[in-house]
Amino acid sequence: MDELLYLIAIALSLGGLGLAAFLWALKSGQFDDLDGAAHRVLFDDDLPAAPRSGTEPPAPEAVRRQ
Repeated sequence: MDELLYLIAIALSLGGLGLAAFLWALKSGQFDDLDGAAHRVLFDDDLPAAPRSGTEPPAPEAVRRQ
């Protein structure tokens, strides 16, 4: 019967720890912008990479003529 009391105490402490973590996440703004990440996926904000000189492979015609 003593084991049951220990298990209840452990369960309540873990539940309180989970509640504290959830409240901390709310306070720190983790749930403020739920749709922002979903909308950012749709837009390509990356700039195209500039071609680097001297690193391009030779054209197929130039390889055949050699």
